[in-house]
Amino acid sequence: MSKRNAILASEIQTESLPVATFRIVEDGETQMMAREKILELRGITKRFAGVSALSQVDLDLQEGEVLALLGENGAGKSTLMKILSGVHQPDGGTIRFRGEEMQFSSPRDAQKLGISIIYQEFSLVPHLPVFENIFYGQEKRTRWGSLDRKAMRQEAKIILQKLGVLLDVTRTVAQLSIAEQQFVEIAKALTRDTRILILDEPTATLTSQEADQLFRVMRQLRESGVAMIFISHHLEEIFTIGDRVQCLRDGRSVGTLPISECTTASLVKMIAGRDIAHAFPLRMGPEPGPVVLDVRKLRLQADSPTINFSLREGEILGFAGLIGSGRTEIMRALIGADRSAERVVLYLGKKFTPASPADACGKGFGLVPEDRKQQGLILPFSVADNIVLTNLGAISHPMLHKIQKQKGIAVVDTLIKKLRIKTPSAEQIVRNLSGGNQQKVVIAKWLHADCQVLIFDEPTRGIDVGAKSEIYELMRVLAAKGVSIIMISSELPEVVGMSDRVVVMRQNRVEKLIERAEEITAENIMHYATGAHNL
Repeated sequence: MSKRNAILASEIQTESLPVATFRIVEDGETQMMAREKILELRGITKRFAGVSALSQVDLDLQEGEVLALLGENGAGKSTLMKILSGVHQPDGGTIRFRGEEMQFSSPRDAQKLGISIIYQEFSLVPHLPVFENIFYGQEKRTRWGSLDRKAMRQEAKIILQKLGVLLDVTRTVAQLSIAEQQFVEIAKALTRDTRILILDEPTATLTSQEADQLFRVMRQLRESGVAMIFISHHLEEIFTIGDRVQCLRDGRSVGTLPISECTTASLVKMIAGRDIAHAFPLRMGPEPGPVVLDVRKLRLQADSPTINFSLREGEILGFAGLIGSGRTEIMRALIGADRSAERVVLYLGKKFTPASPADACGKGFGLVPEDRKQQGLILPFSVADNIVLTNLGAISHPMLHKIQKQKGIAVVDTLIKKLRIKTPSAEQIVRNLSGGNQQKVVIAKWLHADCQVLIFDEPTRGIDVGAKSEIYELMRVLAAKGVSIIMISSELPEVVGMSDRVVVMRQNRVEKLIERAEEITAENIMHYATGAHNL
């Protein structure tokens, strides 16, 4: 190879990210050299309390590729990644890094080899500035041993600039958006000379524009030779950024394919083990009945716009709008979780002014919140305890006011089967369940409460295609039984596919009520959500 054709790694570092790679230039075209295998997992097995989480899983990863890791909630994806990052140790199998067998006794062992993981729940310190978070645990120091904040600020700026992110590194993490925190996590990983980057549901809370920016950064990392494992339930993202796809089901690998050989239908079948013919099931019961909830005047603050809408019996009323449009805030004010400046609401023809969510629950309202871990569950409690808490009276003796344990067990077991909650037992701590199964527990507790009005806030966020289908079907069944549903969603196909009517929010006000089925389209919703109709 001539000197003209070889570009050294040190030259590339000045143009791109601080990660070494080699390129060959021929006839004016730049091409990557043949990728080398950086990681091999063979026969990885893991059990928890006698229950198999992983069984004989193999995985290969090459330099400079994005491997999309798919599977239903509870399929074993997170367990496998925790083994790779040193959080868990396997019960069987081998890990080879660049051909050499490795054993990780802690995350630090994996980090020393350049393996970094970014979880859905970030590991940043909210009250510290961005630059200190980026260098947390590997702080730069002066010759006298004190923190060299100036050096850390300067290098943090350089790393973020190379990522194409404009960010004041002196701001605290608590002041950042979720997307900005995501990029700080990536910058933090790059300071460790990361060779393998694991991203677990990185777009779950990002807007489409923020996700596009993340993909641009990922492409830049790929060009620099970083290998990535990308976990996502959004199949369109797999085709956008993935090179290969590997799928897990019930703790076993069920296939690995180049993305060029995949279709959406084939991925769905691989993930779920079955064809899902209709993503959004059709209405099962009669048309929506009379109005049960009449929001005549709801004002979040004294100077806020007035909100008004109605909800009918057996209806699924979609709430759409850009992030920050006020959808969640309205629902929290409606059920008394947050204060409102003004609230004139009728429920079944009577004045409805709950003082708290517990008060609203007593009147037949339930909320499946956007953040299930912080607001929907008591994580240290068992599955059973979380389910029965909303309606202890239903399992208590009417005279002795004492909980009837056997009655509670029967109720919980029925709901676990009905919602297909994957758990070793009803006594399993809910924190140990996958995200999708945690979401099902939240829904189960409101089914136990026998609510007549259910508010689903981002009901399928972070949930696999199979579980999504089950939740959509459950919503249809509830509506057919006369339960009235308000569904807040940032996924336009979900809003279009599930809603009888759609309320479009913009800047804390109702911009448009779309009532005719033929007018409920993604284009029409975005037209009003962005204010394009005013231009």
